[in-house]
Formats: sequence, C-alpha cells, structure tokens
Amino acid sequence: MKRKPGIIACALLAGVLAGCGGGGAESFIDAQAMAQLREVLSKEPRLPDGFTARPEQAWRMPFGQADRNCRALLEPAGGRAPGQALTAQAAVSYHGDGLGEQAGVGLARYANERAAGHLDDLARAMGSCRVVRTSSGTYLRLQELEVRNSGDESVGARLRGRLHGYPYAMDVVLSRVGDTLVSVVHTGMNDVDAARTDEVVEAAISMVSA
Repeated sequence: MKRKPGIIACALLAGVLAGCGGGGAESFIDAQAMAQLREVLSKEPRLPDGFTARPEQAWRMPFGQADRNCRALLEPAGGRAPGQALTAQAAVSYHGDGLGEQAGVGLARYANERAAGHLDDLARAMGSCRVVRTSSGTYLRLQELEVRNSGDESVGARLRGRLHGYPYAMDVVLSRVGDTLVSVVHTGMNDVDAARTDEVVEAAISMVSA
C-alpha cells in the first residue's frame, strides 16, 4: 500500500517543531538527519498483522491532564521528545484491528551522545510516574513492563485502568539505537497484548537500525 508523502512530511515537520520548543541553544535541525528520517518513514514497517501499513498523524495522549513525569514519559511517542541537542524528529501512528488499538512511534535523533542521557532521564520519570488521574473518569496506574532486549538499551511500562470511565491499557517502551531515541506506545481498550507490543517495538527499531 502506497503512503502519501504529504502525511510523512507533515509528521516530520510537526515533530521537529514540537521537539525543539524549549530545547535551548543546543537544539538545531540537521538537514541530512531530517533526510535520513524521511527515508526511514518511506519504508514499509514490519508491523504485526492487523495494523494499517500507511502512517497517520502523530499519536496524542488521550487525556489532557497528567503530572510532569507522566507527560515526559508519554510525549516522545507523539513527537515531543526532549529538545536538548535534538537534530531531527519524526512521529506517526498506526491503527490496529483490536478494540481501540493504536500504535504510536516517535523517532528523535540527537547530537553529542545526548540520546543516552535523555533515556536515563526518561527512565527516572518512568519511576516517578505512579498514576494518571483526571476529573473525567480516567485512572491509570503504572507498572513495570518487561521488554525484550531492543536496540542498545530500553525501558518499558504499562498503564492500566480506566480512560474516561472505560477499561483501557497502554504499553510504553523507550529504546535507544545509537544516537536515536525510539519511543513506542501501544494502546487498547480492556487490555493490550504484550507480544504485539514487542512486535511493534521491533518494527520501530528496524526502521532506524536497518
């Protein structure tokens, strides 16, 4: 299935602008890195059966309220990765055939070996994100998620509970591949399949490690 170049270009531009906000003087856009990410997104992802092959707009958190640590954990998959030393960023999403199933993939490339430092910071944020609670009936509790050895290093978590009163679950996996931070969310109503999460992460990792 062919992809629409406009969707990819918009996702790249939106991700870079979002990620650079507040990034400071060390953040800059590298034209070559941007071209490489554009090439990455032009390839067919090896997603699990049931996912659409064509990327859509970047994933967005389905709730407006969350503490600083939880937002830091979730925003990279939506194209809002840490901005310091950011050189390029892309974010897209794919719909699955499960109830409420969606996968968000964010790629962020860094200079000066900052990818490792950012992953460390995000791992600490993950350890401090306990609960997402809103007045609209959302209550998601975080627990550690065991992930396969993906990329150079990775961390994972599962948020499970209720979204606006309905059963909901979300897997979050953050990985580093060289100078690139790979962020994945895999969502679903009622529950998410950890094996499918692993497959989505493998597909995202393959985008930048091929």
